[in-house]
Amino acid sequence: MKISQQRLWILGAIALGVIFLLSLIAAPSRSQLNSGSTYGRDPDGYGAWYAYMQARGTEIQRWEKPFQELPESESINSPITFVRVFSRLTEQGFYDFSRDWVAKGNTLAILGVEKPVTEAEFSTLQASEVGEIKIETKRRDPEAKEVILGDRYGAIVWAEKVGSGRIIYATTPYLAANAYQNAAGNFAFLAELVSNGSHPIWIDEYIHGYKDREQIQEEIGEDVISYLLKTPLFPAFVQGLVILLIVIFAANRRFGQPEILATPVVNNSEAYIDALAGVLQKAGSTEFVLEVLGKEEQLQLQKSLGLGDILLEERTLVSAFEQQTQRSGKELAQLLKLQAEKRRISETELLHWLSKWQDILGTGD
Repeated sequence: MKISQQRLWILGAIALGVIFLLSLIAAPSRSQLNSGSTYGRDPDGYGAWYAYMQARGTEIQRWEKPFQELPESESINSPITFVRVFSRLTEQGFYDFSRDWVAKGNTLAILGVEKPVTEAEFSTLQASEVGEIKIETKRRDPEAKEVILGDRYGAIVWAEKVGSGRIIYATTPYLAANAYQNAAGNFAFLAELVSNGSHPIWIDEYIHGYKDREQIQEEIGEDVISYLLKTPLFPAFVQGLVILLIVIFAANRRFGQPEILATPVVNNSEAYIDALAGVLQKAGSTEFVLEVLGKEEQLQLQKSLGLGDILLEERTLVSAFEQQTQRSGKELAQLLKLQAEKRRISETELLHWLSKWQDILGTGD
């Protein structure tokens, strides 16, 4: 039976669609996994802090097995400090560990504990012995006893004594994330927080989806190839691969006159914007970006407040913002001031400035 080329294309598309959907269902979000991970290089990762600790000569390693196996591990001699940076705010960190293990003299640090949102400013600078700590969250624990870092709204970082050990909690999972490597004291603060004498430090990477070879073999009972050969997905994968090869072969064995491809229409505006963006990035002209985007963000805010599309003076806009939103206009005034200064800033500062505008416009957390 002769199969038409169109039918082959349809069958190939179906096979590829099935494989794509299975990949989406089976694989967790990469950004979510890397958030808080020492393998992460994004702003919410902890790769820079891990390198910072290694440069200090600190004994620090990654743990890529379930936490339940930690107390029974023969390769780890207590006491140690175990750090868990959750990808998102969670209450799970309170219960997913052994208090008996902590009571034996170990230290457990949990970053990203869900606590109530307070009236505190979203972005604050907290004083400490190692310098100012940049905190970007409104969440506080007003009932904490042993407060390590906090303000009048409650604790941001606090501790609990358990037997001979100690549990450290933080309401933010980004205490020493990559985004804060240029902050005055964030990296040093977390380093001092988890350093307990000569105790080695272990970082939980299992909660971010990372597993060592032994753990993978234990979970599937054999090597990955042998496991796939025994699953129903393998025949489906082979069938899809065969169909794909047939489609590729058929697509490259055309009959008849070749089709003349139409010349693509160049979008001059889009090309100009791309070229301009490349030039600005190479030149580091963040002051130009501040001016252009700042005016656009200000217009968006004015429209949301019903103030028209003519740029208002800073004082007038801040006053209207405070009256209509019942929020402090201090942060808005700082954004407008930075925009008016027209000075060159770093890419990190520019991203932070954009993030603050998103928060002002109601799209931030």
